[in-house]
Amino acid sequence: MVMNTDESDWKCIDTLRTLSIDMVQRAHSGHPGTPLGAAPTAYCLWQRFLRYDPFDPDWPNRDRFVLSAGHACPLLYSLLYLCQIKAGAPTSINKERRAVEMEDLLNFRQMGSRCTGHPEYGWTAGVETTTGPLGQGAATSVGMAIAQRWLAETYNRPSYDLFDHNIYALCSDGDMMEGIASEAASLAGHLKLSNLCWVYDSNHITIEGSTALAFTEDVALRFAAYGWNVKELRDANDLGKLTEAYQAFLDTQDRPTLIIVQSHIGYGSPNRQDTREAHGEPLGADEVRLTKQFLGCDPDAAFNIPDGVKEHFAAQFGQRGKQAHAGWMQMFTDYKARYPDLAGQIEHILQRKVPQDWQTGLAVFPADAKGLSTRDSSGKVLNAIAARIPWLMGGAADLSPSTKTDLESSRPNGFQHPGGAQGGTYRGRNLHFGLREHAMCAVGNGMSLSGLRPYVSSFLIFTDYGRAALRLGAMMRLPVIGIWTHDSIGLGEDGPTHQPIEQLASFRAMPGMLVMRPGDANEVVQAWKVIMQLNDAPFCLVLSRQATPTLDRSKYGGAEGLAQGAYIVADADRGEPEVILLTSGTELALCIEAYELLAAQGVKARVVSMPCWELFETQSRSYRDSVLPPRIRARVAVEQASAFGWERYTGIEGSILGMQSFGVSAPGKSVERHFGFEPQHIVQTAKEQIEHQRLNSQLDKGA
Repeated sequence: MVMNTDESDWKCIDTLRTLSIDMVQRAHSGHPGTPLGAAPTAYCLWQRFLRYDPFDPDWPNRDRFVLSAGHACPLLYSLLYLCQIKAGAPTSINKERRAVEMEDLLNFRQMGSRCTGHPEYGWTAGVETTTGPLGQGAATSVGMAIAQRWLAETYNRPSYDLFDHNIYALCSDGDMMEGIASEAASLAGHLKLSNLCWVYDSNHITIEGSTALAFTEDVALRFAAYGWNVKELRDANDLGKLTEAYQAFLDTQDRPTLIIVQSHIGYGSPNRQDTREAHGEPLGADEVRLTKQFLGCDPDAAFNIPDGVKEHFAAQFGQRGKQAHAGWMQMFTDYKARYPDLAGQIEHILQRKVPQDWQTGLAVFPADAKGLSTRDSSGKVLNAIAARIPWLMGGAADLSPSTKTDLESSRPNGFQHPGGAQGGTYRGRNLHFGLREHAMCAVGNGMSLSGLRPYVSSFLIFTDYGRAALRLGAMMRLPVIGIWTHDSIGLGEDGPTHQPIEQLASFRAMPGMLVMRPGDANEVVQAWKVIMQLNDAPFCLVLSRQATPTLDRSKYGGAEGLAQGAYIVADADRGEPEVILLTSGTELALCIEAYELLAAQGVKARVVSMPCWELFETQSRSYRDSVLPPRIRARVAVEQASAFGWERYTGIEGSILGMQSFGVSAPGKSVERHFGFEPQHIVQTAKEQIEHQRLNSQLDKGA
């Protein structure tokens, strides 16, 4: 592609620059440097290549632009404003509402503005993913690229290229330093994702100063070793070379592309001595005037939009996207007539719906004293559901044989580039992430943002490696399913390095995350039923390695109570219970044993399974009080993890049998005995609680 550069191009580029520095200056907060230097790079991509309909920012086959360098968000907001991106579907209140209005630019980083301090998905149309922590956007874009490849190979048909979009990510020096970006780049190179283009704005500056302080590697050679196509440009202001580089990406069909663009932070700021200031704080009023003078703009005009700028964007960016979208809509109409079943699946994906028959094949597990591990029962349920939901797919960080997350229907090769040594296919549903927990979790976010229903998996302890991506998933309310096994000290011999302690409490503290720790096979079934019917929250499905009894539900409470987050599994035969045993996971079986021992001794007890605190907290007060009556203060919580948080349900005088230290290396049963997780210990603690509350009651009456 050859396109001439004229004054209109530079007028638009300089408007992007001045809007960005004005936003930061007015807010007295933000990063003006990267928007100044990267404006030509972003402009060339949006105006000449990006396929995006400003009238429908959710068009399924749009190209994705991910600002991994989230601190450069004034540049993105300026693009959204000048390109006149609509704020999603029109409303009756304001049919012309745009994603970003001038009022939002004026109130950058202020309460209520669509121009937040870093891009936030779901808050501002045109923001494809929440970014801020560096490397996250880049890694998430790999998930988007994987999703596009799967959608294309699954649903495209001759003459019907419904999914052929590309994914672009604008990255910074900081992105290139972060380990998650390296993990994701390695995976993308292995998969030969030729629909993925990272644009590296190399300006050699971070908050502390020159990147030479800590970053002197040859990035081009590193990415070449990953199997990427690498293009290097010495001048960010050379629109001709930028155009050639983007076209080279489009012409490359066998690998992802990295375009390295050398820029100067604070471009157009000739008097600035310390370029660090241009990166992390406003330029200052005098420097803003000098910069505008240098660019040939009116130094006294703030938030100025010269005549013709919006029209220039509309004539190229807007018109190209509008035509492409209209053609796609006609194609999809014809596709629906020819392939109604496939079209129905696509509509389910876009609407985040499950088929009506998705629960077909979900069995009830018979009572079994020996039982099976909850990871095993989960694997059976997962495969049954996946048979009905083709877009349910995922994998593990090299642990699928242990986490039981392989889909039998996708064996033997899973998701692999078609030219791979294993003879794979992009249509496979078993993803091999390798030992890349952090990238895996971000890739899951990207797949979910593209409409798929992904799951990611590892041992619970290794969620620490992917926590930042999991947190962003919770912030975006993405229904990514985390399947985390080896959930307690009960895993045994691997010892304290592999035995999770604080992880459950930390995920329960994460806003928006639903943590489910089922206690037997039938609770696992119910957990999956909840997971698949909710589409606005991520899940931590926490499962055991060791076997646990499958309860006789004709004797004990039905597992469907899990949908309320907590429910009564066993209760006193007559009258009110004297003590309540609260628990989750495999410890449910221990509490049932203790309950039976207490009953034999004439002690009235209640066992409450609490697999999901978050769901329980959404129930009515009357339901919660019926499960945990406030008047019954004798309570014992039992969980092989940190005791932190259980006091919410036991009260400050209740007992918590939890972990106060890291674990030890020994067979699982030995470890459990060592830390007191035995029915006899629970019985003893329950009796002590009853006596303690009896004495307190007498004291209260005496008072």
